[in-house]
Amino acid sequence: MTEPLDELREGNRAMWEAGDWDQLADNILPVGARLLDRIGAVGPGVRLLDIGTGSGSSIAIPAAQRGADVVASDLTDAAFGAARARAQAAGVDGIEWVVADAQELPFEDASFDVVTSTFGHMFAPDQGAAARELVRVCRPGGTIAIACWTPDGKFGRFMVHIVMLMLPLPEGFRPPVLWGSEPHVTELLQPLGVELEMGRRMVTIAYDSPEAHLVDWEENLGPAIVARAGVDEERWAQARADLLAYFTEINERDDGTMAAGYEYLETIARKPAA
Repeated sequence: MTEPLDELREGNRAMWEAGDWDQLADNILPVGARLLDRIGAVGPGVRLLDIGTGSGSSIAIPAAQRGADVVASDLTDAAFGAARARAQAAGVDGIEWVVADAQELPFEDASFDVVTSTFGHMFAPDQGAAARELVRVCRPGGTIAIACWTPDGKFGRFMVHIVMLMLPLPEGFRPPVLWGSEPHVTELLQPLGVELEMGRRMVTIAYDSPEAHLVDWEENLGPAIVARAGVDEERWAQARADLLAYFTEINERDDGTMAAGYEYLETIARKPAA
């Protein structure tokens, strides 16, 4: 891996360790359940790898509840304590929690029947390497299932605000939300020999108010925390005002509370049997 990408990877690790993903994890719970339903046949006898698992609530724990043999990996173990607590509360044990880079997974070829990621692997700086790893560790006849925010959806637009605070961007940076673009995903995965199905979906994220939404993300979401740390108080105050205006703009309620539909791309990649 080239030096700029190494630096980006270490920056990614620090970014996610700066936040508290478990505080945000419930925002995307419906995404994992839908993805598991779309895969089908996730149960006893199925070995599943969840990449970028965070605290495991989206895929790893629900898949284990369905009887799958689950390995849950993440670039950092910052959320693994919360993950184990969630697993215990859900009545599942036996999940293997592994610190692993989505670009260089420490697993043998064709190790898993199902490989998943919900808004996790998409943040790997080397997108080509992450794509190759998704396919490499999946067995012939297996399934890869991923969910990624779209560039033109509400999270993509939120990230524009955040990225503007990080300029100039490091060498080699590619927007993670490219994984939410059908042409880009096709370019990454189709040459690897998989059969693709893609569809855009929505997940509703709700809070007591737009202000509560902003507070939760600015205090717990790694990219927002890093962006805030990189600017002075005056610039953050302006950026915060802009973000609050944005959350108010996308709010679909008129009773003072907050709800907005966040679009993501769901990709199912089937690996042909040998």
